[in-house]
Amino acid sequence: MADDDRRLVVALGGNAILRAKELSSYTAQFDNVRRTCVQIAELIAEGYRPVLSHGNGPQVGNLLIQNEAAARLVPSVPLDVCGAETQGQIGYMIQQALGNELRRLGRSQPVASVVTQVLVDADDPAFATPVKPVGPFLPREIAEQRMRERGETWSLVDTRGWRKLVPSPLPIGIVEVGAIRALVDTGVVVVACGGGGVPVLRRPDGHLQGVDAVVDKDLAAARLALDLGVSTLLILTDVAGVAVDFGKPSQRFLGQMTLTELESLLVREPFSAGSMGPKVRAAYRFVHDGGKRAIICALEDALAGVGGRAGTQVVADGSFQPSLLR
Repeated sequence: MADDDRRLVVALGGNAILRAKELSSYTAQFDNVRRTCVQIAELIAEGYRPVLSHGNGPQVGNLLIQNEAAARLVPSVPLDVCGAETQGQIGYMIQQALGNELRRLGRSQPVASVVTQVLVDADDPAFATPVKPVGPFLPREIAEQRMRERGETWSLVDTRGWRKLVPSPLPIGIVEVGAIRALVDTGVVVVACGGGGVPVLRRPDGHLQGVDAVVDKDLAAARLALDLGVSTLLILTDVAGVAVDFGKPSQRFLGQMTLTELESLLVREPFSAGSMGPKVRAAYRFVHDGGKRAIICALEDALAGVGGRAGTQVVADGSFQPSLLR
């Protein structure tokens, strides 16, 4: 296998840091990160050269709740800064856990995190229709007051109350891609684009400016992979792969798929916007825009996934004869 084929971007799902029904304690998060890094270290030991990305939803949510609770004591921190803070927090955990695991395997490879800004377009339609809920649940009267006074968008989510909605624009570029590439070229395992990165706009004068928005982490990972020119995007989650009729007696997991087959599937299969939907669309976008292969598989199947033995494998038309369902 060529050296370039060994480079890949690995998008770690939420279960890599916090598993379902667990308390969001620091101890629980670090324990999960350690287990995740065992899988990543196996990839590295087999000669793969991953760039890692990760989610940060619960961690940002906790910061926003702390903002609300301490608003009378300290100034609130804006959403873009919360994103940057959690990139550092989770990056630290991955750096330490993966570094320790690599040393256990007799490897001295450095691991470093890059607080990453992700460029978005001010004309993206997402800014006109905020849909991503963030932060604490609040009573109706507070939500209505903030809509009036701050121009924010709030929605009644469920019986717990109202939540603020922010835009989720598409990523169009990775600001620090040059620095990330330079680190990768010297053998560093890089952690980047955490939580989709910090969304920023480029002003007419060329300066960057943070924006109150959230970029989907899997789409950001796809953008990072494309900008780095790597051949493979590996999206790790808590299920074996992409399934049609998920949770029904007729459930079927999908194996190897061409881009055209995936495009047809996206038309008829209502993948959840909160779970598999963004992963499938990120896989589609990566291959459509020039990537060689996108894989969606379970965290514990990471090595088998890149070896083509597990998960859902998405490739360009004509790359190989797919076995669509298994």
